[in-house]
Amino acid sequence: MEPQGLAGLLVIAFVAAYTQTLTGFALGLIMMGGVGLTGVIPLTDAAVLVSILVVVNAAQVLAKGWRDIAVVQFLPALAASLVFLGLGYWLLGLMVANSLDWLKLVLGIVIVASSIQLSLKPAPLAVPSGRASFVGFGAVAGIMGGLFSTAGPPLIYHFYRQPLKPAAVRETLVAIFAVNALIRLGLVAATGRLPSAAFWPALLAVPVVMAATYLARRHPPPLSPLSLRRMAFLMLFLSGLSLATPTLVHVLAGAP
Repeated sequence: MEPQGLAGLLVIAFVAAYTQTLTGFALGLIMMGGVGLTGVIPLTDAAVLVSILVVVNAAQVLAKGWRDIAVVQFLPALAASLVFLGLGYWLLGLMVANSLDWLKLVLGIVIVASSIQLSLKPAPLAVPSGRASFVGFGAVAGIMGGLFSTAGPPLIYHFYRQPLKPAAVRETLVAIFAVNALIRLGLVAATGRLPSAAFWPALLAVPVVMAATYLARRHPPPLSPLSLRRMAFLMLFLSGLSLATPTLVHVLAGAP
């Protein structure tokens, strides 16, 4: 990896982790969008890196907060996400084997759709949703996690509607994402798709993420939570649009 490419990757990782710590979401989406736009590493390697960073971030968060996990909601959502994680990972391999353009196009659409969905303020529910709903949202999250290690948006939307303490929502989501990331890493290893040796300098993103998390907690910017969320939505929307639009034009131009 060229020094300038590594520097760019570390900047993306810092922005993603800083935003994640302030808003509670977006690490995977920002990382995948940034890598898709810059091409500093292949998207498949970026998904591996995101999985590693999600586990690191979760270890920091859950070290003290694991007792707040809402077990009743956690178990069905996790079970469904793990079942469908394999389907998402299979779809990723299918797209990589056939067309990187389609891979970029799907990623761009996922980021745009996620940014729009996350910008919607979930209407709070008076009573908790049934287990079937957590299974459904968990399944969608599993497919997205298998594809790009970005399982967050469906579950974030659903969990923030629940009459649960904010800490319970946050810790439960972090725990689900961490388990998904670990299983996805296991799938990568089992299928022999581990990145080449040229990828390993990208692991310098791990201490960068830890530093960004620490700085965001200790020295947050003088902005309201609403302003921070709006900035994150806009950043995601523009990155997804910038990734999907030229790829769609290229796909259409190459169509018979």
